[in-house]
Amino acid sequence: MLTVDYDRLDVRAGQTLLDLGCGEGRHAFEAYRRGAAVVALDWGTDEVVTTQQWLGAIAEAGEAPVGASATAVRGDLLHLPVPDASVDRVIASEVLEHVPDDLTAFAEIARVLKPGGRVAVTVPRYGPERVCWALSDAYHANEGGHIRIYREAEVRSRLAQVGLLPGSSHHAHALHAPYWWLKCAVGVDRSPAPVRAYHRLLVWDLTTRPWVTRAAEKVLDPVIGKSLVVYATKPW
Repeated sequence: MLTVDYDRLDVRAGQTLLDLGCGEGRHAFEAYRRGAAVVALDWGTDEVVTTQQWLGAIAEAGEAPVGASATAVRGDLLHLPVPDASVDRVIASEVLEHVPDDLTAFAEIARVLKPGGRVAVTVPRYGPERVCWALSDAYHANEGGHIRIYREAEVRSRLAQVGLLPGSSHHAHALHAPYWWLKCAVGVDRSPAPVRAYHRLLVWDLTTRPWVTRAAEKVLDPVIGKSLVVYATKPW
């Protein structure tokens, strides 16, 4: 399940791509399959181990083109283990809302990007996220949880503050917003029948990509898409 549009980010073979807060690697995998030299970074040891295992499986299956490379490393968004101006593309997906000093994280993204490089930042969208917070403290008020809700103007302002040029934006994952509202309403640690049924729908959508859910998301993303995606470029 990709949040970032790789065509808008213009991910190409031979580029160096840094996936920040990679989780279990979903964005790193696609970049690797497209021929990039990928560094997937996360603070969580388990996430790094899992991502590295899957990257190895992709290589063994021959799904990555010749010349592509990928590795997963443990690292801090506030002190990226990457030289200045060394990265063509950065993805920071659903991670900055967890970082208290997010402006430093934005500055680190700007530091490591090459002139002309691009970044895709994704965060929970303000409206759907506000509903989740209103329904459940457990959804966000926990160690490592969400500490802020961004409006699009705030994301653009932070990008501009560190010298990047904000560009296009869009929303994604409209079908996921009602799922999380339901989870928050019944208790995020509970899975009654309606939650299980909705989860099966999401798994079906993810594995089969039927036209009916693709069409529904295309219509609903601008209205209730759970994620906001903003693209930006580092000036030459």
